[in-house]
Amino acid sequence: MTKFGLIGFPLTHSFSKKYYDAKMEGEQIAGIDYQLYAIPEIGAFPALLTDEPLLMGVNVTIPYKVAVMDYLDHLSPEASAIGAVNCIRIERPKTQKPILTGYNTDVYGFMKSLKPLLRTEHRQALVLGNGGAAKAVAYALSELGIHHTIVSRSATAGQYSYNQLDAAVIADHLLIINTTPLGTYPAVAGCPDIPYEHMGNTHLLYDLVYNPEETEFLRRGKANGAAVKNGLEMLELQAERNWEIWNAVRL
Repeated sequence: MTKFGLIGFPLTHSFSKKYYDAKMEGEQIAGIDYQLYAIPEIGAFPALLTDEPLLMGVNVTIPYKVAVMDYLDHLSPEASAIGAVNCIRIERPKTQKPILTGYNTDVYGFMKSLKPLLRTEHRQALVLGNGGAAKAVAYALSELGIHHTIVSRSATAGQYSYNQLDAAVIADHLLIINTTPLGTYPAVAGCPDIPYEHMGNTHLLYDLVYNPEETEFLRRGKANGAAVKNGLEMLELQAERNWEIWNAVRL
């Protein structure tokens, strides 16, 4: 038996468990178990590794994507650059303690989901929000050669505030990505406070939120002619990338 799982707190719902349980059932994969590990503090992580000797990989969610890095032996380049981890591969050599490598597969999922939608005019982007998800998106945009500017409550050097987004800024940034939780079920009426009326059919709006399928952010953009995409495929793609990392040939 091999175990994988998700660490975070609290874990009231989990896309990951539903996804991997369905994957294992649909592909008739035996001998693997995926569990939720709600640890009340990140200091409990080493004990979890000891108590679960069959655990060979974990997803990491709020609030531990940054704090867990203190317990890792290695980081992938994107995880190191972003400063956040959502996937850990666990090696268990017989003669030493577990070796933990951290990855950020949100980058992979976002890039692979976004690329088919890009057109030549999508050269500048606005990234709404400045949390961990925004850092992953910003890294991916840099890899794609797309200039981007963060939008947050307060303006700083190289960063817009929401009240600075006028018609000219919207016209210059034809790709807009929402990395905030605004609009997530059940608070579906919420959306970033931006001037949607200045959007048109050359704009592309991408929302990391996937529940509901069409957020208010996407609905307003679509009503003004923009192309839209939610975050479900990104989640599915990063989940598959996690699976590849965990199941790659081991030491």
